Amino acid sequence: MNIEAFADINEVEKLKEIVLSFVKDFDRKEQNYKSEIKILNEQIKSLRDKLFGRKTEKIYRDDGQLSLFDIPEPECPILEEPEETTVASHTRKQRGRKPLPENLPRVDVIHELSEEERQCGCGCLKSFIGQEVSEQLDIIPAKMRVIRNIRYKYVCKNCEGVEDDGPTVSIARMPEQMIPKSMATAGLLAHILTAKFADALPFYRQEKQFSRIGVELPRSTMCNWAMKVAQACELLTGFMQAQILQGPVINIDETTVQVLKEPRRSKCYMWVFKGGTPDKPIILFQYHPTRSGDVASKFLNGYQGIVQTDGYAGYNFLDVIIGIIHVACWVHARRKFTDVVKALGRKKGTPPSGNAGTALKYISKLYKIEKQAREKGLSAEEIYQERQEKAVPILNEFKKWLDSKVEQAPPKSLLGKAISYTLNQWHRLIRYTEDGNVGPDNNVVENAIRPFVVGRKNWLFSCTPEGASASACIYSLIETAKANGLEPYWYLKYLFENLPEAMTADEFMALMPQNINKALLAGPVV
Repeated sequence: MNIEAFADINEVEKLKEIVLSFVKDFDRKEQNYKSEIKILNEQIKSLRDKLFGRKTEKIYRDDGQLSLFDIPEPECPILEEPEETTVASHTRKQRGRKPLPENLPRVDVIHELSEEERQCGCGCLKSFIGQEVSEQLDIIPAKMRVIRNIRYKYVCKNCEGVEDDGPTVSIARMPEQMIPKSMATAGLLAHILTAKFADALPFYRQEKQFSRIGVELPRSTMCNWAMKVAQACELLTGFMQAQILQGPVINIDETTVQVLKEPRRSKCYMWVFKGGTPDKPIILFQYHPTRSGDVASKFLNGYQGIVQTDGYAGYNFLDVIIGIIHVACWVHARRKFTDVVKALGRKKGTPPSGNAGTALKYISKLYKIEKQAREKGLSAEEIYQERQEKAVPILNEFKKWLDSKVEQAPPKSLLGKAISYTLNQWHRLIRYTEDGNVGPDNNVVENAIRPFVVGRKNWLFSCTPEGASASACIYSLIETAKANGLEPYWYLKYLFENLPEAMTADEFMALMPQNINKALLAGPVV
């Protein structure tokens, strides 16, 4: 072989290497592109679900429609024996309309046959043999009435001739009013505040309702009344905070609220703290112009116990406070895996599959343990033992599974984000097993904050920081009353009738929703 031929062979080899490098580079870029496309498709489907999908965390699709961008994940089932489900026997409920409440007044309307209709074909009159009774529900539109307070005056006739100051006049004392010198009774105040803060009916709509029954009651007046009521109830909310700090568990959450006249703030927050005892829960709302963790830090100053929150970074300071056990929320972790299942799309009735489906199965097992504990009515100590025996092994197995998947899932994908979030929160997520008084999630406070979120969609904003703080006070009273089985209107009416006369700390404590004697309320309990 000559030198020229050898040179040609070297050139060919170099060209082959160059071509191979291009092919490898192209394959690598193609894989990256495919991964990016998959991540973008996941994001598109997730956004479409948030915009147009049902607001639920159920992972079964009911419409039976396939997604246009369905990219299934490889199956990764849990290696275990299938569970057997036993369906208990039950008694089928009687169908039909439920009977109307017995406490409602009845008005009898007699429907009688005429003399002609009672005439039989044989010429005799038909005899009465019985009756059929059917009930209909009627309503009388709301009626306003005026309470005339007539105060008799008395004077001593024997002192009329005295030249000094004249006779002494005595007059009956007016009971103390919730709003002094106001025309609003306790019943009217309770009606207005229940309509807005329990039924999400803004003041301007109530103004129109009052106008239809012939009463001009401006929204500005109702707003002013709400502010004064909140000022009078500030002492109660102070007692509520003190009792929350004495409880074994505190749940914390926050949501946005728009306050128009808050200086230099476009987004403000309503914070919610739930505590107390299981039989006497307390729900306290507080308005703050910031989401800073300093709000929770100031509230919890000196507290020793369990604090449960979501994964917001503002709560990270709780991990380093001695005496506080910081517990995370399994619902937030589950929600991220649910988003993966929703983005992938599933046929109707099909159980979740893939890696996200496996994670949801692990979490479902944890909640099954909690459900069985509730059904058995276990004590806090018994729940602790149940979790140690059943939940801890599942958690250990779940942790190994997450560790094995964290390197496989692309970090920017929905699955990668769900796994990373769960692992980052793991040291907090498992701490619910250390105490039977705390649940696996923060749902108790999220459920308490939901009525505020519903109301916010109707009244949209608060005008001033003082108005937002007043709303927080009234929401605290109403939601705590509901949590303790009280009907909000009747509780507020009773409170407004008795609070002006309260003088001592014991009298104020007796008027708090969790301490109220339900037998004293005129209306029903929830």
